[in-house]
Amino acid sequence: MSQAMPTTGVHVRAPGKLNLFFEVGPLGDDGYHDVASAYQAVSLYEDVWAEPSDAFTIAVSGSVDVSTVPCDDRNLAVRAARMVAREVGYRGGVHLDIVKNVPVAGGMGGGSADAAAALVAVDALLGADLGTARLLAMGAKLGADVPFALMGGTAIGTGRGDELRPALAQGRFEWVIVTTGDGLSTPEVYGHLDAQRDDGLAPEGREDIRDVEPGVLHALRAGDARALAEHMRNDLQVAALALRPELRTTIELGERSGALAGIVSGSGPTIAFLAEDRDAALDLQISLAASGYAALHVHGPVHGARVLA
Repeated sequence: MSQAMPTTGVHVRAPGKLNLFFEVGPLGDDGYHDVASAYQAVSLYEDVWAEPSDAFTIAVSGSVDVSTVPCDDRNLAVRAARMVAREVGYRGGVHLDIVKNVPVAGGMGGGSADAAAALVAVDALLGADLGTARLLAMGAKLGADVPFALMGGTAIGTGRGDELRPALAQGRFEWVIVTTGDGLSTPEVYGHLDAQRDDGLAPEGREDIRDVEPGVLHALRAGDARALAEHMRNDLQVAALALRPELRTTIELGERSGALAGIVSGSGPTIAFLAEDRDAALDLQISLAASGYAALHVHGPVHGARVLA
């Protein structure tokens, strides 16, 4: 395609994610870790509008603190927009308006959702019709969580987390997430985990990680929240709790208040509590809010990035 002809504008919505299970292998010679993760897309969304422009520009707002979100080429969504334009030979620009509801640097993949939404939005804006496989490959170049934000649903990720396969999940899982205004740096959390392992303060990672624990898959297939709660795990949690000790208090309070289990999502500091059903989730949300926490009731799995009318 030598020159795409843009439409007037496109609106795409993409979900945040929770890591229901996250096993981290040892630090490799290339500076990366192999992982095995169970991802679930949840009903907390990023909205991205794309429209033709003379240059690649971005405006960011939202219900969360966006003061640290870059509004230049460091932003994953801008990089995604440029990537699609290069792919199709489009020589104009694109303006992105992003409305964020996923916590920034909160371990829920908000930036990756923005990038996924931008890929889909610019693909539609330019009439490129690149197809799912090409968009997934482009997303993987932007970050390990971007392909999952494109897919949505529930999936198992291995390798760097971007080697995805869908996981069958029956029914609907109810979550209460507790957010905080201060994010955590993913590289910092990984680095702290490596240091803890070197000092014998955290279990060593397995060399050859091929899959998540079978109990996780069985619980998802059965739609069994209680069984899933027994198998939830995040190897990064020990590092996140060391960097933010107050998160332990939050987890303990949530579990005392009726959660089946609480876990740090990804690199944190967002905490995800699994509830038995919708009523239990609403009760838990009310209880945590009464204790002064910013608590949101969400559910999963939900769809990945898609164009809205």
